[in-house]
Amino acid sequence: MKSNPDELTPAKSAEVAGPADLPRWRRLWNSQQDNLRILAIALVVALFLRIFVAEPRFIPSNSMEPTLHVGDRLLVDKVSPRLHPPHVGDIIVFEPPPQLQEYGYRGDQAFIKRVIATPGETVTVTDHQVIIDGQPLPESYTLEPPDYLMGSITVPPGGLFVMGDNRNDSNDSHVWGILPEENVIGIARFRFWPLGRAGSVA
Repeated sequence: MKSNPDELTPAKSAEVAGPADLPRWRRLWNSQQDNLRILAIALVVALFLRIFVAEPRFIPSNSMEPTLHVGDRLLVDKVSPRLHPPHVGDIIVFEPPPQLQEYGYRGDQAFIKRVIATPGETVTVTDHQVIIDGQPLPESYTLEPPDYLMGSITVPPGGLFVMGDNRNDSNDSHVWGILPEENVIGIARFRFWPLGRAGSVA
């Protein structure tokens, strides 16, 4: 049986390019598509976790010594502040309040301090002690007692009074006043670097 001259037989048909016939970049792309998908998913998950769940932070100053040192790296819990207000004793990371931004601090800069008083509580600093509602605040975590005086300040609703553990070298609420609770980014939970001091922070 004669073949139709217009009919392409397998021997004469256009060849389908196999893997060896593709350009090198195309073969590489095909071989890596699954890996790239996995990487893209991992990046999306990491971004989601950083924005909504937790993020690493770096300590740039000595204002929280002896609890935290320059260069410490922390994991900050961003979920808890969305569920309930920070408690006294929590170490929080926050955006600078308006009164600090007026002095040139950028809104995307982050500060870290300890919550000393919450709404309704009155803070006074006298005789080298922090006084809350007339009672000395037990503080085993400070570097040294405060070497200054501060008149009574009552924390309003939606506010926090925060201080650095290095009382005499900390730009905190005794300088610039009340921190709006809405400025809280998260609560420092865990130090992961340096490894020799890794563990929870409080």
